Amino acid sequence: MAPREPLLKPVPIAELRPTQMTVGYREVAEKRRRWREHDAEKKAAFLGSHMIPVLLGPKKHHYVIDHHHLSRALHEEGVESVLVTVVADLHKLSKDAFWTVADHKSWVHPYDASGVRVSFSDIPKKISALADDPYRSLAGELRRAGGFAKDTTPFSEFLWADFLRRKIKPKIIADDFSAALERAMRFAKSPEAGYLPGWCGPVEG
Repeated sequence: MAPREPLLKPVPIAELRPTQMTVGYREVAEKRRRWREHDAEKKAAFLGSHMIPVLLGPKKHHYVIDHHHLSRALHEEGVESVLVTVVADLHKLSKDAFWTVADHKSWVHPYDASGVRVSFSDIPKKISALADDPYRSLAGELRRAGGFAKDTTPFSEFLWADFLRRKIKPKIIADDFSAALERAMRFAKSPEAGYLPGWCGPVEG
């Protein structure tokens, strides 16, 4: 199969395999809300135009390398299948070789909800089994609020999440998300965050 050739046959979301440990549940809820606002025609058009990028891995399993939040949201909304586009066909590799290649290509993010690197074998085998990382939700909201720019760096929002994890206590995110976002914005504009992808620089004045 040629790279980036879309599969005409939809793949059940329940059969998709993640390449990360977590998503931000708040982010998933927001995507679900937006999905519910579409009428049936818009939903069909959306599914036809949003293909999920995957790796074809051992045993021809489809490993999602982007849009984990969207896949989880659609699954929770009862959507059974999505169209996928195969970025790389690695199905002839052993499982160990597959993960090594994925790691070197930045196609996998094996970090848990505390930001700690784990074994590839710890990565869930189903989209529905992804754990919540509230800092990933905070990073996503921070980007939408203009705290940093969208960037092509793989897993850039997780890099921001890890930065915020060291700055803001979990209790603040749980108790007052708006206050947590205000703090995140201040940290995002500081020179301290200058190494992060999409940094927009300090506030003038």
